[in-house]
Amino acid sequence: MKNGFYNILFIISIALIIASCANRGTPDGGEKDILPPVIVKSVPENYTTNFNSKEIRIYFDEYIKTKNLTQQLVISPPMKTQPDITPLGSASKYITIKIFDTLQPNTTYAFNFGNSIVDNNEENPFKYFRYVFSTGSYIDSLSVKGIIKDALIPEVDEFVSVALYEMDSTYSDSLIYKNQPNYLTNTLDSTTNFKIENIKAGKYMLRAIKDKNGDNKFQQKTEKIAFYETPITLPQDTSKTFELKLFSENVNYRASKPSLVAGEKIIFGYEGDYKNTKIELLSKVTDSFKGRYYKDEKTDSLLYYYNPKLKVDSLIFKISNRKKIDTFTVRLRDKERDSLIIKPKTKGFIGMEKDFFITANIPFESIDETKIAIRDKDSVLVDFKTEYDSLNNSYAVKFNKTLDNEYKIQMLPNALLDLFNNTNDTLNFGVKTLDKYKLFNLRTILVNAKYPVIVQLTDSKYEVVAEQYIEKSQPIDFNYLDPQKFFLRVIYDTNKNGKYDTGDYLKGIQPERVSYQLEVIEGTAGFDETLTFKLLD
Repeated sequence: MKNGFYNILFIISIALIIASCANRGTPDGGEKDILPPVIVKSVPENYTTNFNSKEIRIYFDEYIKTKNLTQQLVISPPMKTQPDITPLGSASKYITIKIFDTLQPNTTYAFNFGNSIVDNNEENPFKYFRYVFSTGSYIDSLSVKGIIKDALIPEVDEFVSVALYEMDSTYSDSLIYKNQPNYLTNTLDSTTNFKIENIKAGKYMLRAIKDKNGDNKFQQKTEKIAFYETPITLPQDTSKTFELKLFSENVNYRASKPSLVAGEKIIFGYEGDYKNTKIELLSKVTDSFKGRYYKDEKTDSLLYYYNPKLKVDSLIFKISNRKKIDTFTVRLRDKERDSLIIKPKTKGFIGMEKDFFITANIPFESIDETKIAIRDKDSVLVDFKTEYDSLNNSYAVKFNKTLDNEYKIQMLPNALLDLFNNTNDTLNFGVKTLDKYKLFNLRTILVNAKYPVIVQLTDSKYEVVAEQYIEKSQPIDFNYLDPQKFFLRVIYDTNKNGKYDTGDYLKGIQPERVSYQLEVIEGTAGFDETLTFKLLD
């Protein structure tokens, strides 16, 4: 009995070991599984013609699951009703695709799974699997290839959708806002190259979108766009490599309905460029009435203050921005006024070529420079002048500085007056400049530049640290910089307006050309550096 019992245990143990060896995986101490899953069969078969099924099954040699399927999967042409694809996350030996959409006749469809199919144990991806079928008698085989770049920065977004729109009798540039494209691909997360495959012969417009909400349509406020200016003809253009530059458009201006938010304070919301906005009161008021507004620092809104308090139920305003004009009525009621808060925008260390700024929450009415004094660390009075920026409701206090110095700025009572005749108490501010051994100087020499250009130094996030507008060949000096890593950026100011201009899709305008010196400038404290940047013709 006892020997028989041990014999049974021995047999069970051997069986378990054999079963373990037969299962694909990573046994403790064994080699790691690095092989992707393998397709055993597809029903219907991949590249089936005259397709009329409502369900597809793709079988694998091991348990698989899908990972990031919503990001990775691209269906071309897109379907109006999305198919149901399983499994989602859980393990299975096959993928099921249930089709609910009415398929177009004589059309080749492609399901591009990207890297979303992985094995269940080690998540080894079955890379770039495509399931293709045609509702007609043959598979379309033409393709378009290219590369995606960003118009302003060297880095390119992941998961950029690239689309073709057929130039038939229904085509217009506005289709990208409301209709699905005829063909679609995605750069996924590993490359800036793209290839749209299984296209039929014809004439197309090529577009790309950083499609954040996954609807295959362009949302101007939140998404980047790129476009190729002229039609692509297939098969003639199959061998070409197309370059698309993604850019963010300037959002179209739109005014929002204003409302009273505090005593004699109205908020005017907007979208787009606010700098050309004018707020005009249409209601009749007394000659003593004053209205001022400025840009809110944190929100897309203009804050409008008025004085004196009015004994009326409402005010009517005209809001204009270039050719766009709106009229709004604002209901009034008793509310408590804001209290005056004055604060410096510059704190701690100040750049040698930077101004000292003060701002307030209520529009400034006036400044009395005789009640302001600036002294350096030796108590020597420093000459200054002030400049008011009404759009930001700030005063720039401009004065010459020396290295390794300290400056105390004192504003006596009544130096500043706001719209409600509030004034300041004594204000004391202090700023310092660094010594030359803690600063970095850069001289730049441009070769092959086409002037005028805007030369910028950016930080590692491509935010502008310093810039100069250059109209002729000359050395460009950036002095007294805080040490950090920099990139050098040159903008070709094609329209000579002194600023970078992005593109406009509907107007067919590409963004202005931008070139980077891609080698990082280390910006070491106490050092001067000269950099020659040879631009491409």
